[in-house]
Amino acid sequence: MHQPLERVAGAFSAQPAAGPAGETDAERVDRRRREPVRPAKVFLSPGPTAVPDEVRAACGRQVVLHRSREFDRVSGFVLEGLRRLFRTEGRVVVFPCSGTGALEAAVVNTLSPGDRVLAVVMGLFGDRFAAIAEAYGLAVDRLEVPWGQVPTVEQVVARLRGGARPYHAVLLTHSETSTGALLPLDRLVPAIREAAPETLVLVDMVSSFAAVPVAMDAWGIDVAVTGSQKALMTPPGLGIVALGPRALEAVERARLPRFTWDLRPYLAGDGDFPYTPAVTLWFGLQAALERIAAEGEENVYRRHRLLSAMVRAGVRALGLEPLVRDEDASPTVTAVLLPAGIRPAEVIRHLEDEHGVVVVSAQGRLKDRAFRIGHMGAVSPADVLAGMAAFDAVLAPALAEAEPRDAGPGRHPGAAGARSAAAGPGGAGEARGTAAAVGGAPSAAPARAGTGSAWAAAQAVWEAFRQQSSSGAGDAAASAGSSPVTASRRGRTGSAAAAAGDAGEVGA
Repeated sequence: MHQPLERVAGAFSAQPAAGPAGETDAERVDRRRREPVRPAKVFLSPGPTAVPDEVRAACGRQVVLHRSREFDRVSGFVLEGLRRLFRTEGRVVVFPCSGTGALEAAVVNTLSPGDRVLAVVMGLFGDRFAAIAEAYGLAVDRLEVPWGQVPTVEQVVARLRGGARPYHAVLLTHSETSTGALLPLDRLVPAIREAAPETLVLVDMVSSFAAVPVAMDAWGIDVAVTGSQKALMTPPGLGIVALGPRALEAVERARLPRFTWDLRPYLAGDGDFPYTPAVTLWFGLQAALERIAAEGEENVYRRHRLLSAMVRAGVRALGLEPLVRDEDASPTVTAVLLPAGIRPAEVIRHLEDEHGVVVVSAQGRLKDRAFRIGHMGAVSPADVLAGMAAFDAVLAPALAEAEPRDAGPGRHPGAAGARSAAAGPGGAGEARGTAAAVGGAPSAAPARAGTGSAWAAAQAVWEAFRQQSSSGAGDAAASAGSSPVTASRRGRTGSAAAAAGDAGEVGA
């Protein structure tokens, strides 16, 4: 169940104090029984994410034989539930591995030595997808854009059409977990299919699946990959591969070496497994899918957009700026740049040690410049508010000390400069938007001109969302491919009501 609102006050009790010298075991047990217990940590991690009680309980069940009628019922429910979320009539295979293993399975089961591949790289995980293909001897061309940005449809199509010989596959990352950028698959994939009809489309959905609506068959995605430890709210250990009809044909043609990741035994059997699956994780995934169904898929997608809008409003209230501009932002993770002089590792440590709020460092070239906030899976608005209360306590004083004397309230030029430096290689013309386009004062910040409180800014977004929902204005169904702020709202002056509307509206 979602955490109660009372959790957001930030009043986490201290760890039990050391007892007096000479204290007996019985006295120590009695003292600790009477001391307040520190509540469970608020997990705002981009993965692994918090595991709900019912999923943990399911994972704790006694194992059953994987070749039994009982497990057949579990696997049948799970595979059908995954197909429904992928929006595919194709096949779904679940490996006992991480998402990276499933990415490798996608490559080795659809391609052959020497095949030419176009990899769209927006960050660390797009680069990993490309590196997997290179490890198997494929001819990989990279279309790289600065970290925090996404390529235009026109850029990808131009690269596909401009090659001396056709590409066998294009590798895409839907939600780039290292930056929080989201590809518009609903527009990009149909354009790829039109420009290169024979090219397979392989998509990493590890940090988007079950949080961002997708339509695998309608858009023309051939292979989609995800993992259990993100929005599916299940412990790490399940790598999931969904295949459309063209991918199923490619599996039979592929000539790359494969054994553990070979899909053919899974596809040939009638619900059989070539080796032992992670049985108890399947139990957990079944419970997670039941939870999603109970909440309602569209409500799940709306909640994730709301959480993203709350986080972005909160960090902007402190005068900070997310790495990714609103229209390209993933609803599942936000990377936040820090001014020079504030070390992300110290911020992360204080948030957890003093307030029980878990966020994580950025990765790669952003590691010493930014931190990441996960808002996916079982995360509730109350959890985000708990995080924002901790940000007020930890970040606000640090930012006040770091802020140049001639800077206006709510402005931190160091963060804007970090964004420009973090973008890395790639010219301004290589991606939608530039650092300059999103630099300077936040355009959508209820920042220090208002309360200056991350908690208050996030709370205002949530309250506006609830008011709109109660009046019916926020009840529009979430359409596939929508983002927290849609194209129709680009460039306008932000407000809590606007952010709440963006969280509930139909995507462009």
